[in-house]
Order: sequence, then C-alpha cells, then structure tokens
Amino acid sequence: MTYFGSSKFMQRHINFTGILSKDPALNPDFYSWNRVFVRYCDGASFAGDSQHVDQDGNATLFFRGRRIWEAVLDELMQKGLAHSEQALLTGCSAGGLATLLHCNDFRARFPPEVPVKCLPDAGFFLNVEDISGQRSMRSVYSGVVRLQNVTEVLPKGCLLAKKDPTECFFPGEVIKSIRTPTFILNSAYDSWQVQNVVAPDISSPDEPWRRCRADIRSCNSSQIQVLNGFRKAMVDDLKAVGDNNNCSWFIDSCFSHCQSWFDNSPWNTPVAPRLGNKTLVEAVGDWYFGRSQRQVVREIGCEYPCNPTCNSHQLPA
Repeated sequence: MTYFGSSKFMQRHINFTGILSKDPALNPDFYSWNRVFVRYCDGASFAGDSQHVDQDGNATLFFRGRRIWEAVLDELMQKGLAHSEQALLTGCSAGGLATLLHCNDFRARFPPEVPVKCLPDAGFFLNVEDISGQRSMRSVYSGVVRLQNVTEVLPKGCLLAKKDPTECFFPGEVIKSIRTPTFILNSAYDSWQVQNVVAPDISSPDEPWRRCRADIRSCNSSQIQVLNGFRKAMVDDLKAVGDNNNCSWFIDSCFSHCQSWFDNSPWNTPVAPRLGNKTLVEAVGDWYFGRSQRQVVREIGCEYPCNPTCNSHQLPA
C-alpha cells in the first residue's frame, strides 16, 4: 500500500505553492481565496464505484472514488462552499483528469449566477501508440474502467454513441461534453506522458529512448519527430471540440508535467513559459476574470524547441 491508496501513508502537510500559494507576489489573482486540497487516493480520478474479491479469495477490494468525491463536496458545501461568490476546480495529472470528469457536476452545485470554472493541468492523456506500436495507455485505462466501474461519470453522449467506455474515459472525448468554462493547461511534450505513454517500460525502450524520455534535450531528430507526432495528436483532439466555446487552452512546448502548483512548477517564476505574450499566471487570471477581449483562449505553442521561454528548450550541442 502507498500514500496514493491509504491515508495512513499520506504526508501530514502539503506545501501550497503555485496557484495555491497565499503569496500575492507569486499568485496575484488567487492568493486570498479559500483553498482546499483533496487527497488523491482511489487510482481512477475519483470516478470508480465497485468492489471485487481479490484473486486469492481472501479479501474484498473496495473502489469508492466517486463516493469519496461526493462526500467531500457535500461536506465542503455544508462548511461554506455553498455560499461562494466564485469558484475554481483545478487539479494536476490524475487530478487534472478528475477536474475534467467532474467539472459539470461541480458547476451544478452552485447557483447559475455564481462564476464557476475549471482548470485541468496536465490531465490531457492521449490514446496513442507507443514506440512499439501498442496502445499501452489504452490498456491501462481499459483495466481501470472495467475494474472500478467508472461509467457513471463518463460522457453520456459518448456512451450513447456506443463507443467503448475506455475511449470515453480519455479527455479527447470528455471535453466534447463540457458545459462549464474550462481552461486546459498542458504541455504538448508532457514529460510524464513521454515517459509512460510514448516510451513506457512495456515498450522495451532502448538506451537512446531511455535518455530521450528522461530529458528531451537528449532526443535525436527521429525521436523529436515521434514527439511531434504526439503533439499533433493532442492538438487534433483539442480541435475536435469545434465551436464549443466553453473550452479554452494553453498548450506550450515545454518538457514538463504539472505547471500550476507543484513545488517545482513555473507558475509565476522567471522561467514561466509564455504564449501569446502572456505567462501562465496572466493567461489563467485574464481568462477567469474576463480581463481579455477574448472569452475563449486557445493558445498552442509551436513545435519544440521553438519557445525560448521554456527552460528546457535548447537541444544539447
């Protein structure tokens, strides 16, 4: 058991950094907000609800992510969240996927006049082939969908189209049903996905690929071409939402994962990437508070290594 699966092993204290920071210099738009961090503990982005007897028949495994989500929100609403004048649901990685899956439900808990928006960070996982030609991430998702019974939170339109529920669990399908203003923050060269989707261990990467997936500056030209294909797949998935004006995005070309709140995030630092002449902080703040002339923000960076504001943009000599 790990700290992802039991509160017995979780850190007692978590640093509130990035968008969770109370420092106005680091977090000028949200520093004074009430902030709640919900511990990730279920392995399915708070989507599952099932139970199974283990293979040895000695114990029953309970997957209750969706019930945890509902219980947490119910308690927070009772403690004052219901009286919020504005709200933002955000999460990183698996929490970013959770943000997408639960965004509409979160919105529905507030009166229509309350501004409610969602910010999924590094949660736009792709259903693409790895370097061995297999869709290893789809295999992982398939196991989660079947084991944890996540269908209750999947987009109804996707399921009614008789698509495989596994496909409906991928963000490319989830965003088609978004009815709440959502700002998708992601790297087109997401470092976690390069390591676990493009060149996972199961694909038997050779030493050059092991170096490349650890540091994009070590990638050769043919490997960069593969990563550019990954970027194109992400852009295609995003653009498939068409004229759904609830979807905005900031897709940079930095080799990173989770840019809004981890200890090493570039949220509002000298190495914060820029797109459209705006940093992450400026882009998110302007979007949330309507300070931009455009209500829908759709910024996509050029191919690596074109963005000089990424601290990993230069290829090794």
